[in-house]
Amino acid sequence: MAKKQINTSTNGKTVSENRKARFAYEVEDTYEAGIVLTGTEVKSLRQGQANIQESYASVEGGEIWLINSYLPEYLQGNRFNHEPRRRRKLLLKKKEMARLAQAVEREGMTMVPLKIYFNEKGRAKLLLAVARGKKLHDKRETEKQRDWSREKARLLKAHG
Repeated sequence: MAKKQINTSTNGKTVSENRKARFAYEVEDTYEAGIVLTGTEVKSLRQGQANIQESYASVEGGEIWLINSYLPEYLQGNRFNHEPRRRRKLLLKKKEMARLAQAVEREGMTMVPLKIYFNEKGRAKLLLAVARGKKLHDKRETEKQRDWSREKARLLKAHG
């Protein structure tokens, strides 16, 4: 599978990022998905309030759903407010949905949300990764590499 380069830095505002995902999973491929949101959810996102740390995506009935993501209620939303942990439908092309479903069913992969952000047009998007869980020794190796790169940066900074 070819990795798709998605530019989330230009004019896009990152709302929430799942930083533990890259440590716990080996990311194979990423997809940009739209999210079906209500008005108060968008307003809550615009305030920078969201948490996708313990969320995941699941294929159900030919559609992909974001489960266990947390968007707090909008303070001025009164009776039209949303449920903070409701399931949210993800918008992908049919080919992408089929590819994701195949990776999950046949290859034993997991769909992990990496970040929620607003793109250049102001639309809320989710960066969804197809990933394989790392074993304990893989996590240790990642930690060793991170420590070595920190130490190397310190040495280079100290010597010139």
